[in-house]
Amino acid sequence: MRKLLLTILSLSVLNGFTQNTIALPGIINYPKQIYNAGTQNWKIVQDKKGIIYAANDEGLLSFDGSFWKKYTLPGGTGVRSVAIGNDGRIYIGSQGEIGFFEPGRNGNLQYRSLNDLIPESDKDFTDIWDVVPVGNEVFFRAFRKIFQLENDRITVFGNPAWSFLGLHHNKLISKAWQKGLLQFQNGTWAPFSQPDYFPEKAEITAIVPLTGDSSLLLTKHHGSYILKGEEIIPFNTPDLRLINEKNPYSAAVIDKNQIAIITNLAGCFVINDKGELIQRLSKQDGLQSNNILSVFIDRKKNIWLGLDNGIDFIAYNNAIKHIYPDYQEHSAGKAAIIYKDHLYIGTSNGVYQAGISSQPDLGLIKSKFELIKGPKGQVWNLSELNGQLVMGHNDGFFVIENGATKMIDSSSGFWTFQPLSNVAPSSVVLAGTYNGLNFYNFQNGRFTNPEIHAHFESARFVAIDNNIAWAAHPYKGLYKITMNGGVTPTKEPYKDTKGILSHNNNHIFKVKSRVILSNDKGIFEYNAKTGDFEPSRFLRDMLPKVPIRYMKEDWNGNIWFVHDRHLGVVDLSTKQPRIIYFPELNGKITGNGLEYIYPYNNSNIFIAAEEGFYLLNYDLYKQFKEEIPIQISDVRIVNKKDSTIFGGYFNKESEQQQLINEEVPEINYAWNSIHFDYSSPLYGKQSSIEYAYFLEDFDNGWSAWTKKNEKDYTYLSPGTYTFKVKARTHEGQESKAAVYRFTILAPWYRTSWAYSVYILLGMLAIYTIYKWQKKKFILQQHLHDEERKRMEYLHQLEIEKHQEEQKQLMYLHQLELERNEKEIIRLQNEKLQSEIQVKNTELASTTFNLVQKGEMLMKVKEEFVRMKKSSEIDKDTDDYKKILRMLGDDKMKKNWEQFAVHFDKVHSNFLVSLKSIYPNLTASDLKLCAYLRLNLTSKEIAQIMNITIKGVELGRHRLRKKLGIQPDVNLVNFLLNFHSEIN
Repeated sequence: MRKLLLTILSLSVLNGFTQNTIALPGIINYPKQIYNAGTQNWKIVQDKKGIIYAANDEGLLSFDGSFWKKYTLPGGTGVRSVAIGNDGRIYIGSQGEIGFFEPGRNGNLQYRSLNDLIPESDKDFTDIWDVVPVGNEVFFRAFRKIFQLENDRITVFGNPAWSFLGLHHNKLISKAWQKGLLQFQNGTWAPFSQPDYFPEKAEITAIVPLTGDSSLLLTKHHGSYILKGEEIIPFNTPDLRLINEKNPYSAAVIDKNQIAIITNLAGCFVINDKGELIQRLSKQDGLQSNNILSVFIDRKKNIWLGLDNGIDFIAYNNAIKHIYPDYQEHSAGKAAIIYKDHLYIGTSNGVYQAGISSQPDLGLIKSKFELIKGPKGQVWNLSELNGQLVMGHNDGFFVIENGATKMIDSSSGFWTFQPLSNVAPSSVVLAGTYNGLNFYNFQNGRFTNPEIHAHFESARFVAIDNNIAWAAHPYKGLYKITMNGGVTPTKEPYKDTKGILSHNNNHIFKVKSRVILSNDKGIFEYNAKTGDFEPSRFLRDMLPKVPIRYMKEDWNGNIWFVHDRHLGVVDLSTKQPRIIYFPELNGKITGNGLEYIYPYNNSNIFIAAEEGFYLLNYDLYKQFKEEIPIQISDVRIVNKKDSTIFGGYFNKESEQQQLINEEVPEINYAWNSIHFDYSSPLYGKQSSIEYAYFLEDFDNGWSAWTKKNEKDYTYLSPGTYTFKVKARTHEGQESKAAVYRFTILAPWYRTSWAYSVYILLGMLAIYTIYKWQKKKFILQQHLHDEERKRMEYLHQLEIEKHQEEQKQLMYLHQLELERNEKEIIRLQNEKLQSEIQVKNTELASTTFNLVQKGEMLMKVKEEFVRMKKSSEIDKDTDDYKKILRMLGDDKMKKNWEQFAVHFDKVHSNFLVSLKSIYPNLTASDLKLCAYLRLNLTSKEIAQIMNITIKGVELGRHRLRKKLGIQPDVNLVNFLLNFHSEIN
């Protein structure tokens, strides 16, 4: 029985351990690719200005909310521990190295090693894992040595093993091998308590202060303890036992009732002072890793985690948290409602429920979401209707009861539900569907459907005013549905006689008991007296002049609205209405007509998001009144290497010197383009911070507010300038102005000594001019006569020159006449030559025709001879001889010779040139060449030469050999180009 009870108790504790809070704080991941350094981060601290520092594998990291910087050690070793001393120095411990960073003259952090203060015999040591400032002293712990720095003097405490060093309410506590728990008193290490109170082999991982004189002591494998005064009391709770199994590595106090414990195996746990788990943050909740090496709570009670592979920031004290009902799936949020001690969340995957209690901040309730049995997919609406929980779903109208759903109507998808009566229960309820409006009777706790409906378009946006329902479709307009008491309602499109409807973004709402129409043209409200819409004077001055896509009135009368995925609220809790925006949620909430806000109360505003829901503690959000920090992080010259002239740090830590520099740097005129980086180390609200800047004696005034955190000024004129920058948050609260002065020196030619030289040179020039004028006057008197004679002489020369020019012109005129005559003669010769060429061409053509005729006669002669041979005609008769003489070829030969002459004239001595280069060509070859140059076909050549086509081809073949033409060269092209080639 005892074992059974223990098993049941362990299972119940384990179940509570696995349950997390309903809402989780926002987490920002900073992987090594962002801060550009090593993966492991062993310690994290914050200075008085709010800058975060991390002991990283590759050096010291700093982060001001906008810019990461890395400071390396001279040996390039990693930093294992870091602490801010009471003197403002940043003390670090590394591999065989101790030292500190402090601001240099140019505002950059500069490193100074303390190893030279260590006695020579003790300089051999390993990593420094703890740096603990105590008053004016600083202690550094290595595995076998502890170094005490006081007044630039180092005292070394040796021991076989120092496994821990920390503070218990200003008492320095250490754990030494075989000596137990020790405390530092009067320069020596004395036992903290009797050895029986604490296990000898326990490895301490953290000591964190609790209320009063108590501290929480964590060990790696030996449980947890409370240090009260000098007593050590075991602190054993079910939650702490489970945390101890996950290798707790360190811890930090969030506030008097919350402690963050980090582990190497399961992430970060937040417990209260009773040892009860409040919240767990792990990799599945958004951390980069469950292996955490360091934890730090900043001034705003937000959590910084140094991981084995990066740095994570947890906005633990932020008024906005995230709800993921389906955990790692992160489906889109659609609707939410609290009904009978349960929170119901509708998503794109279905509806989830989680049990809640009456706690002011519902996000801190530990509970687990469960998917309700029923249809999966898009949930559009969750409403309490006549005491029942109803769901509008893509698959229909459902009632949720006993952890399951019951179908009422599956005829369409359902958008919204509204009772027609202000007295509950309403006997008739209205539902907006994909097809229009449906009306249901409610009797005996049941919804019945008598098939009464008004179908027209999808009705997501519906507002009821007495017996009239208005339904708006974003881009199809507005519909008026008049209900007639159980009779089928009448519907009609709104007659837009005033042109108030928009082509898009038409939405209808019920706000302040008024029917409100919102679109791109403005905000309108329904006037029952006129029966039409008119511009809303009531809302016009309260809401911004932008298209409002969603409006919701909360229980306090505040009006929540969304435009362009920006969430705002018209807060009416003060005398004058004011608009408060939530820039942290810009672009993260749902849009495109699916916006949704469920204002349960001022501490719990549920806002549908692209991933789950946001839970807003509106009262906490409005309480943000703290001073906004601002600093100039870096000032450097544009386009110059190693050009930083101010690194963001002042030599003295006073408020005035954080805002203005005492020494005004002087910058050469050649580098008159300056770049400023500035930031506000308000880490949990970076998305809501805006900046404005002003350069005195250059800008006309302050710039517009912008998210940009850098500014360039180029080609500044010589002079002293004062750069100012300030920050503000979502409520318009502004910081003081951070100021930086600098001087642009004048170029050398505009300095005082240059102006002195200019004055001396001017006086010398005036004296020189005076002497020159005096000498000139004397010379003018002496040379007056000579000048007159010279002028007469020059006049005579001008006359002679003129005469000579006239002669020259006459000569040129004569030459021009002769040149014109020669040109006329040349043109006439060209004309004659052209006419001769034409005549020759005509003659050659005629001769060619004669040759053709002669060839034809030769054919007749040959035919005649053939016929004579075959007949018995007497060959010696006079008639036969006469015919033969008439067909004789002497005339034919003369015709060819005459043709050849004229052909050469036309074709630039083609045949003569061809014969001279190729003397072995016969007359037949020359004829063939002439005919080919005339581009005659083989058939035409065969007819003219009285041979067969085969004979022509054979002749062409013999001709190619005689001319030495390669097979790939065209014979006709060769002959056509022959004359030009020889020329």
